[in-house]
Amino acid sequence: MDEERVRLQVSGHVATVTLARPEKHNALDLRMFSAILEAAEQVGAESGVRAVVLHGEGPSFCSGLDVSSGLSGDEGLDGGQDALAGPVPNRFQRVAYDWVTLPVPVIAAVHGNCLGGVFQIALGADIRIASPDARLSVMEVKWGLIPDMSLTQTLPRLVGIDVAKELTFTGRMFDGEEALRLGVVTRLAADPLEEAQALAAEIAGRSPDAVRGAKRLLNEAWARPPEEMLALEAEIQKRLIGSPNQMAAVVAGMSGQPPQFADPS
Repeated sequence: MDEERVRLQVSGHVATVTLARPEKHNALDLRMFSAILEAAEQVGAESGVRAVVLHGEGPSFCSGLDVSSGLSGDEGLDGGQDALAGPVPNRFQRVAYDWVTLPVPVIAAVHGNCLGGVFQIALGADIRIASPDARLSVMEVKWGLIPDMSLTQTLPRLVGIDVAKELTFTGRMFDGEEALRLGVVTRLAADPLEEAQALAAEIAGRSPDAVRGAKRLLNEAWARPPEEMLALEAEIQKRLIGSPNQMAAVVAGMSGQPPQFADPS
């Protein structure tokens, strides 16, 4: 992985993914896109990872697209439209949507600027913790474009469709406090990274089977009819009941001792 753009560290079952281009406010160039995608793939392949923290080094989470880096033509925005095989073949969409499909929870710690494309990356996280003065914007309309990094699959789930349209049509800037009122972020913190790390550690202390099952269940609830989701609830619960990690949770709960969980393969 290109560590001049993204760093990945795993400790205590928590993977920390750091956007590492602080001198440019972590602006997205082609190297950054590739490094974020590779980080998501590496995290997904690590059986011991139970939660992920995604954040930006320096003054901002990310300022959005680096328009000075030549993201155009065959090597840029157009060239990325069909670059990868699979259900989400557009690599720019995958940079945001791979966090949605990752089996473990992802927490984005948002501070400073979170604009345009990286706003959509943050939306791909399961939970967003922002500083009150963070600056957020859909922004693409400013450049005569639409948001095309999976926003349709994320923002309307968090806010009403009218709010999603208003933010997209105007591209206006809003701060962390308004983002909380709108439902765009989960909570505010003076130090979002510290708060995200504490939450990730708490989640990592739960049964990884149950947490993965819960993420899958809640994600799929948006796209499937009630009868299918109720059947999926029963199916996942049946697999969990009596499993080694479920029994470890019961023993820990009754004894007051820390649980000893096995990580999924």
